[in-house]
Amino acid sequence: MPTNTNTNANTPPHTHTHTPPHTTATPTLSTSTHPDPARPDAGLTFLSTWSTGSPERQRATLDAIARAWQSRPWPHEGLLSYTVYAGSDGSTLLHHSQWRDEQGYQDFFASAGNGRDARNADIDAAVPGIERLGLARTRLYRSWTGGAERRTDREPGAVVIVDVRFESADDGPRAWVDTVLAALDSDPVRDQGLISAHFHVSTDGRQVLNYAEWDSEQAHADALAAAGDGVGSPTPEWRRVREFPGVTSGGSVARYRFAYNFVPSRA
Repeated sequence: MPTNTNTNANTPPHTHTHTPPHTTATPTLSTSTHPDPARPDAGLTFLSTWSTGSPERQRATLDAIARAWQSRPWPHEGLLSYTVYAGSDGSTLLHHSQWRDEQGYQDFFASAGNGRDARNADIDAAVPGIERLGLARTRLYRSWTGGAERRTDREPGAVVIVDVRFESADDGPRAWVDTVLAALDSDPVRDQGLISAHFHVSTDGRQVLNYAEWDSEQAHADALAAAGDGVGSPTPEWRRVREFPGVTSGGSVARYRFAYNFVPSRA
């Protein structure tokens, strides 16, 4: 789903000239609470996907991820949350991480003992052959919550990622998001289980990733089936979304269920 199929294409080289990575003794906490996709101090949101190949390997990889994170202190104060989801296809994993800024991730990547590579090495030793499909660097552009603050009384039963690509890095992606939000607000049957939708634009300006929270996977499947051509009623507003110029990919869709959310312990 992300633009690059090689995660190394989106990461800095192994030679660094900045100061050594920041380390902290803050413990890592595993929580069952979903992250807030619209938290105001998150300057960047990274979304990456892995393919494990089977439900058994998916479960083993989740266990290995939990061990790799819980056995280490929190890696950097610039990392706000790290959440992992299991794909409904029984094979893929979604990694959702929120960062204050790019430098925090650069430090995390460069850290020899408490960074990305050390964690991945442990995970790969437990489950060899995981395929890293890509990493998307994004910034949150706009969110839709049905005209209210983010609902706290409806915990998402599923997260749906919609990936839309565009021909050029102009204002098209943001204009497309504006069009989708207008369609959601005007939809006469909009409450079909959709809790919120958070539209992230890639830093290269050619991709929109919608992180949508739903009551359940079935609610999303039912909404797709009812609309007949994607989520949304057959209104003029939704027709403008579907006919929006400059879209090269109509939007791949993947459903995920929550697995782990890691945050720094403040206790």
